[in-house]
Formats: sequence, structure tokens, C-alpha cells
Amino acid sequence: MFNRFFRFALTALLIIAGNALAGLAVAAPAIDVSSVRLGLHEDKTRFVMEMSAEPKYDVFLLADPYRIVIDLPELDWRADETAGRQKGIVQNYRFGLFKKDTSRVVLDVGGPVRILRTVVLPPASGKPYRFFIDIQKTDEATFQKELAERRSNLSERSIALVAPEPPTPSRKYTIVIDAGHGGIDPGAIGKSGVYEKKITLAVAKKIHEVLSKNSKYNPILTRDDDTFLSLRERVTFGRQAKADLFISIHADSIGRPNFRGAAVYTLSENASDDEAAELAKSENKSDLIAGVDLSVQDDTVQGILIDLAQRETMNFSVRFAEMVTPEIAKSGMKTRGRSHRFAGFRVLKAPDVPSVLVELGYLSNREDERILKSNTGQQRLAQAIANAVDKYFETIDP
Repeated sequence: MFNRFFRFALTALLIIAGNALAGLAVAAPAIDVSSVRLGLHEDKTRFVMEMSAEPKYDVFLLADPYRIVIDLPELDWRADETAGRQKGIVQNYRFGLFKKDTSRVVLDVGGPVRILRTVVLPPASGKPYRFFIDIQKTDEATFQKELAERRSNLSERSIALVAPEPPTPSRKYTIVIDAGHGGIDPGAIGKSGVYEKKITLAVAKKIHEVLSKNSKYNPILTRDDDTFLSLRERVTFGRQAKADLFISIHADSIGRPNFRGAAVYTLSENASDDEAAELAKSENKSDLIAGVDLSVQDDTVQGILIDLAQRETMNFSVRFAEMVTPEIAKSGMKTRGRSHRFAGFRVLKAPDVPSVLVELGYLSNREDERILKSNTGQQRLAQAIANAVDKYFETIDP
């Protein structure tokens, strides 16, 4: 395996990032959301949710782009998802599970805003509990002041991520399998409406199942349910697990339905082609979509020592990537020309963990989507990736 000296030297530089949510109790049964609407008033825009129980909540602002984030206990969203999502200063809203026991609603707004009030009304006149937030346009200085106060409070109550159990001291190799997207971030959407996050989780679980049958491996999933993980948390997870290999599972989508096939990516700040650059740009927006405040997160990779370690790590990443694509081709999934590519994916930036991102195929292509949705296709892809893992460790430590 590559020089373990770097792993110990880098430990002191590890910065653990986490989003702490004040005032949120551990969730009981999920709260039903039966209706959602936007209202336009003379001097404000109102966002309303009708709910089956009184929620505790946390509301804050984000910039670049302008957003309002509402964190709540876990919700069962039964409201009409086709209802209008644009009115007044609100340009769009989205919702989903942010992490265990916490749902998140993100309002995209067209400029700097101030929160006038947030209210929970008790049931009355046949109506259930109603949560609403009133927002109003403001100037940039007022917006930035409120934003700074929020970040100050956040830094004071930040907490560390919970590390997975360390593997037993043996010849077992730890493989972290990362199902891309999740929760409030659905990822790409297929021709039939299937979400990338569901495909990636299904395949990741199957890879975990296959590898678990081999006593040489200690496979760990970054997520085993429909939960959001930031890109930072995924990288930190792999490092804290002292992973020997990190495999991030994704499925692509593009505006050209005739495009199909799998590809494997390793880290490089210089993308191998325009398509790789565009894909990395899209995938790196995952945190933004979920309402993560990127401005308060320090870089994980920094300094000369880390740069040296990362160069060695990247060589091992490339070695594994070149073993994955032939195995995927044998599974029945087409692979693209130049199926090993390079791009600046944030999720691959652990400086001491060999990492690859596997794009299983195009959900925008009907044939690829058919394979990715089928249990048989998922099982064959999982076995192909597991076969590559076997070959990789045979060459690393024969």
C-alpha cells in the first residue's frame, strides 16, 4: 500500500466539518405536510406549510445565490408537488431529508431579503397547524449583517462528525462505498422520473453485500438510507474510516438522449474534456442545492505535505480506475470511449485515500436507464465493481 507516513502526518491537519442544528429535538413519527402555498402581500411574500403537529424549526439565510433555509423535524411530504413554486421574491422552493431526523426546505430568492417573522399557528377553523414565514426585500448591507450573525452562532455550536468504528487490526481492507446524492438532493432525474439518489443507493448496497462475503474486506456505506450528506462529510467519512479505497457511485444525465455508457473519474483540477468539466461542475453543486453554507468551510487539502501525499494517492486511484472499466463492460453496460476520465470532483479530494467516482450510465438514455433500474442490471454492475476491487488489491498487496 502507499506510504502510511502521510496518513499519520495528515491527521493533525484534518478539519472536521458539521452542521449543528440548535433546538431540534430527536424526531418522533414524521410530521405530515398536507399543503404548501405561497402568498403575495403588499410589502412581503409569505410561505405557508400546513402540518399535522407543531414543529420545532431553525431558519437562516445563505448567499451566492440568495436562499432561505428552514430545518424541521422529519416530514412526510403529502402536499401537491405540482403546485406553483414561484411568487413574489420566491423563485423556487425544494424539500427533502437533510440528515437523520431532519428535513430541510430551501427557498430560492431573487435578491437580498430579511425575515420579518416566523410563526406556528395552532389548529383553528378546521385548519391544522400552520407554519409560515414572511420575507421582504432588503438592502445588501442589512442582509450581510444578518448573515454574519448567523455564521458566528454556527461556529460557536459546530460539532464533529461521528466517525465509523475503526476496522480491527488485521489484513482487512476498508472500502468506503459512497452512494451519491440523497435526501433533499435527488441528483439527476431519469426519462421515467426515477431519481439518481435511489439508483446509487441500490447499487451501493449491492456492492456492500458482495464485498461483505469476502473476509478480506471491511466495506462501509457512507449512507444506507435516503439521507443527505455534504461533499465535505463524504470526504471526512472516508478519512476517518482510514479507508484503503473510496468508491463514489453516480449516474449521469445529459440533454442528448442518444448518449449512453459508463465512465470512471479520478481527481484532476484539469478536466480531461468539456463533458468531464461540465459533469464535475454539476456534481459539485450538491451542497449548494441542499442549502449548505460553503463560506464557513475550510479546505481539507492544504499545504505542501498534503500535496505530496495526494500525488501518490492519485496514482493508486488511477490504477483502480483502469481496472473498473473493463469489468463494467463485461456486465452488459456499455462503456464510453475514453471511459477513464479526469475532473475536479470535490468528493475525491481526500489526500490520503485512493478515490474514484463511477458514473454507472446515463439516466437520460432509455437503455441505460432500463439497466440501472433493474435488479439484474444493478447486481451485475455491483459484481463488476467488486471484481475490480479484488484485482486492485491483488496487485497492491499480492
